[in-house]
Amino acid sequence: MPLTHFDKRGSAWMVDVGAKSDTVREAVAEGRIIMGAATLRLIMEGSAKKGDVLGVARLAGIMAAKKTPEIIPLCHNIPLSSVEVDFTVDETRSCVVARALVRTTGKTGVEMEAITAVSAALLTVYDMVKSAGKDMTITDISLLEKSGGKSGHYKKNNAAK
Repeated sequence: MPLTHFDKRGSAWMVDVGAKSDTVREAVAEGRIIMGAATLRLIMEGSAKKGDVLGVARLAGIMAAKKTPEIIPLCHNIPLSSVEVDFTVDETRSCVVARALVRTTGKTGVEMEAITAVSAALLTVYDMVKSAGKDMTITDISLLEKSGGKSGHYKKNNAAK
């Protein structure tokens, strides 16, 4: 399959989606940040020095989804109808899992917005608790599912909604 963001000369360009039909589109992305048990406890107890870690990270993820075309070259400016960012704390693996669900009705998908939301949310978690321990790893950021548009439905193997 040829890459769509390059012209015949190999120069980058923004794909023209003007002739495409508007369809309902949705994307779900997920990622996690692994940290020490003591740092995770601060988040769970709500006792981090900077305040409500997951609340601030949720807002950062939502804002990032809305700003995706400003930070990812060649992304279209898409009117988002919904952005949800949620977190699960996994004490066994000493991590926080972030999941974003993004929706629109438009000519192109919202995969990049969902992935950007997760990335910014996890970066914000790092920023909010780095004073407690910098030994954290942001990992496993991926698209779990997308629907709508000509390419149809995609679901990553083993992805649970």
